Amino acid sequence: MKTIATIAELEALYGKPGEASLLKVTDFLTPAYRAWIEAARFCVLTTVGPGGTDGSPRGDEDPVVSILDDRTLALPDWRGNNRMDSLRNIVEDGRVSLMFMVPGKNNVIRVNGDAVLAVDDEILARFERPGQKRPRSVIIIRIAEVYSQCARALMRSALWMGDFDGVLPSVGDMLSEISSGKFDGKTYDEEWLPHARKTLW
Repeated sequence: MKTIATIAELEALYGKPGEASLLKVTDFLTPAYRAWIEAARFCVLTTVGPGGTDGSPRGDEDPVVSILDDRTLALPDWRGNNRMDSLRNIVEDGRVSLMFMVPGKNNVIRVNGDAVLAVDDEILARFERPGQKRPRSVIIIRIAEVYSQCARALMRSALWMGDFDGVLPSVGDMLSEISSGKFDGKTYDEEWLPHARKTLW
């Protein structure tokens, strides 16, 4: 297999970037970038740490992040599976990337920066839900770069064009397969959705 070994080889293969792809990068939220991020209820958070990289989907019924100022975002860490892969990475290495998506729109807004985990009462209270439910921590992201992503990937995949009509294994199926049938995947599938609906926050 022939591979690319140097940046020079890479640049020779792809050529120069277009003017717009360089012009679009800022280190703060312009009004247009702010509008997109405020509309996003979903993003993918990517982190890096000693054990490797991690990509984690994040979603909310409100904007997925809160904009603290033009260079700072706050992402509450709502209930999950307690693996804490992203959080462990942030504690070890603050570098993060986020991709914000809005249903029906083919553009993606990307943010690169550095993050810390905040646990003080003031920031946790900002995200409090009915019943005094709070995130256990809030990821504070300091923006280094923000820019729009070319729409071609979402256009090619037709991501927002109708529902998937095929049949896929459930998570219970996956767990049963991995455990050679020792894990009760059927019961897991039956119980998970009602449990998740009660424990979103």
